[in-house]
Amino acid sequence: MAILRYTIPNSFTAMSLLLGLGSVVTSQLGDLELAGWMIVWCGLLDTMDGLAARLLKATSTFGAEFDSMADLVAFGVAPAMLVLHAGMDIGGVGFGTDAFWVLLVSVGVFVLAGAMRLARFNINSDKPGTGWFVGLPIPAAGGALVSTAVILLARHDAVADAIPLHAYLPVGMFVLALLMISRIRYPKATRRDSNLFNAFQVLVIISTFYFGITRSYPEFLFFLALFLLIAGIIAGRIFKEE
Repeated sequence: MAILRYTIPNSFTAMSLLLGLGSVVTSQLGDLELAGWMIVWCGLLDTMDGLAARLLKATSTFGAEFDSMADLVAFGVAPAMLVLHAGMDIGGVGFGTDAFWVLLVSVGVFVLAGAMRLARFNINSDKPGTGWFVGLPIPAAGGALVSTAVILLARHDAVADAIPLHAYLPVGMFVLALLMISRIRYPKATRRDSNLFNAFQVLVIISTFYFGITRSYPEFLFFLALFLLIAGIIAGRIFKEE
């Protein structure tokens, strides 16, 4: 039974890693919207992984390291490849041009920053827990913001054509990379003293699972992620650490 208890959360982690790899392949095949949804599904699996580990009391050093490896693929490499192909297929960035090299450097920096963010998290994982992250978590950066943004670009041609993606995509990746390695405090999704805030968190999780599974209203998911990013940064500056 002990083996089964640890296998369940690790299975969610394994599925997330493989789905992230599938997103990379799907991006290369040109179906950017599906590739974006696959990263969103990785986020859902990551939530299930953590929930299962806590409910089954199946946390372990192996599980933590395995989860980080999966997160780097699902929320680092896969979003980076998604943005690179979005710049070329949607933004018209030509291979070998100056814009291409800037975009390539930006996605490389994004992956590097994500790896550093995960390494820093693992180093501090044995310290007493608080209600705050230090730096933007990589699932929020790659799994929520990047994936849904590209889904919207793939769905709305008119919007994509009106935006200078050759400039906006690299800037966005650089900004997210800086947020991940920053010392900005960002609230965790954990139980708080406020019942209203707890209810809001439950509503966010339920709605994210519904829209993610049904592949509907990516606009809601993108703007929700953007709102949580901005509100989280403001909250980290205002409230004392719990």
